[in-house]
Amino acid sequence: MQNDVDRLISVKEVAHLTTLSRTALWRLEKDGKFPDRVRVTERCVAWRLSDVLSWIETRQRVADDA
Repeated sequence: MQNDVDRLISVKEVAHLTTLSRTALWRLEKDGKFPDRVRVTERCVAWRLSDVLSWIETRQRVADDA
């Protein structure tokens, strides 16, 4: 059985988890500050949940250090 943390999630779920808009996600990804998307099909992309959760954790650490 696949670990839930390794599943692929949609942009809608990424936006919900991060509280960021699609545009903000795109800008961060473009600047290399957000995990890269995975191309599932020609017209479908997703993100690894584990990558997004790791990114959220690093953001929380930065906020705690400030």
